[in-house]
Amino acid sequence: MAGSTPGSSPRTTATGTAPADPWAARLRKRLYRARRTLRRTGVDYFRGDGADWLAFTVLLLLVPVLVVLNVWLPAWVPPTALVLPILAGALLLRPVSLVLLYATAALGLSTESVIHTGERVASEHPESYVFGVTPGAALVVGAVGVAGLLLAQFRSRVGVPWRSGGSMLFDLRERLKVQSQVPKLPQGWHADMSLRPAGGQSFSGDFVVAARTGPGRRMLEVVLADVSGKGMDAGSRALLLSGAFGGLLGSLPPHDFLPAANGYLLRQDWEEGFASAVHLALDLDSGEYELLSAGHLPGMQRLAGAGRWESKEADEGPLLGLYDGAKFEGVRGRLGRGDVLMLCTDGMVEQPGRDLSEGMDRLMGEADRLVAGGQLGGAGHGAAGRLIETVAKDINDDRAVLLLWRQ
Repeated sequence: MAGSTPGSSPRTTATGTAPADPWAARLRKRLYRARRTLRRTGVDYFRGDGADWLAFTVLLLLVPVLVVLNVWLPAWVPPTALVLPILAGALLLRPVSLVLLYATAALGLSTESVIHTGERVASEHPESYVFGVTPGAALVVGAVGVAGLLLAQFRSRVGVPWRSGGSMLFDLRERLKVQSQVPKLPQGWHADMSLRPAGGQSFSGDFVVAARTGPGRRMLEVVLADVSGKGMDAGSRALLLSGAFGGLLGSLPPHDFLPAANGYLLRQDWEEGFASAVHLALDLDSGEYELLSAGHLPGMQRLAGAGRWESKEADEGPLLGLYDGAKFEGVRGRLGRGDVLMLCTDGMVEQPGRDLSEGMDRLMGEADRLVAGGQLGGAGHGAAGRLIETVAKDINDDRAVLLLWRQ
């Protein structure tokens, strides 16, 4: 190298970079490792995989801080402020750590009581001293502690921490929504589906599973099911059944699906383990279809040429989950251009004191208005939701409707 002699260290030119300070480099490396370890610990903790020492340490240090603030600023920080770390601990800590936190909070509350009692005695006017730990404040802190311990024990028994429990339910709900979507259809075919759980909840006893099956995926199979019960009560069973039905769909010939679903439901041995379902198998080339029913409402088809609706009622088979060896017969039909096929659950047509046929007539009438208004032309997204809003306003029942049409 120019400007250097053999055996000597190379000199840095004016335009070169000075060698890094070894001490500063080691410090940066250690800070990076500490930051990465802390971040990994936090991520693991909020996923429910890590220890709770970090949260426990923070909450444990918060107790003496609140005690000191209560002594210095009793008008702004009352003794009941200790419920803050107690509540946070009930959500973040394991029961063993929570008991230790409670012991520290109890010690802090006793310390506040002793200090304020001493200040009252030393005051020139003890009767005017208004600060201190009253029996009511101690009762409030104790009651919150008992409730928090019960909550922590419940979380420990369930095995799902609160910080990941909500995300798990959200993930399950989104998976159910994805599974309920009708797959993309060939040109000229359109579908729209809407589902509203009872009471505006996140989970419903009604669900849809759909798949393109057969050679070249030219067969559309759709199952619309209604699990006994409604809302959250039926949501867990609907979630389990939707996964099972989705696995069966396309794995068996159409005529074997409902018997297999019936057998699966029987094996669950639920106390309230029955469901109604309708299975549609549609040939996307010819428009020919078959509906097989297990105690479900009939399908409804609008014939474009005649301008009227007709009920597609099969020999209604038994509800799923009642007895083994049940038989399910189907009804055949064909969707021509301009025809509409509608499937729904009983929440769309049931009304107290009225026959189901009246509700079906009303539903078909409202659907006819959508067709006449051109709201089923093209993609027609949102038509199923508008049907629910106009026909099935009772939010105390699960409601689902599927529209399928051919241009």
